[in-house]
Amino acid sequence: MNRQTAKYRDFVLLALFAAIILLLAFTPIGYIQLPIIKATIVHVPVILGAIILGPKKGAILGVLFGLTSFISNTFMPTALSFAFSPAIPLPGTPNGSIWSLFICFVPRILVGVFAYYVFALCQKLMKKSTKGEFLSLAIGALVGSFTNTILVMGSIFVIFKDAYAAIKGIPADAVMGAILAVVGANGVPEAVAAIVLTVAIGKALLGLQRKGRV
Repeated sequence: MNRQTAKYRDFVLLALFAAIILLLAFTPIGYIQLPIIKATIVHVPVILGAIILGPKKGAILGVLFGLTSFISNTFMPTALSFAFSPAIPLPGTPNGSIWSLFICFVPRILVGVFAYYVFALCQKLMKKSTKGEFLSLAIGALVGSFTNTILVMGSIFVIFKDAYAAIKGIPADAVMGAILAVVGANGVPEAVAAIVLTVAIGKALLGLQRKGRV
């Protein structure tokens, strides 16, 4: 495959992953409304896209993931949407915070970057074994998923601790426990979903990629 053909193929695949992100994000499948926060599987195509296309395109898909989160939280807000959109006022104030854009975009950009490099490192340690791809995909998906969960919830704790306590009706010193509860309740199922889908779809895509079909 020559360079021009490879660039065209990568562009088409990038567009396909982007379309999947949009489809998931703007249907009930992608963002699952919960009482405080929205659970998501939109990170899965970001992880897959990064592993197949590399960290730069994974970061681009992460930006799109962040954009869909911004739109969802701006126009279909939950109690915690102030942490993802500056258009949503903090509890008890008339204004939002620009720091919400950091939470909305930076962890999502890093999902694809970390997932790719962890996958690549695992494959290097396994000497690029095709059988080892199952484990490499699983670990890459696990890291990518928890990158999103831990960085988002960790940033909320650091930046919006008092606001989070206000919406939960808990003292500020109880916020860490509440954050960890969300990580367990949302982050673990999201990671399991990411691992299952990434291994199943990623293994097939990598096989096709080796045959020059993608």
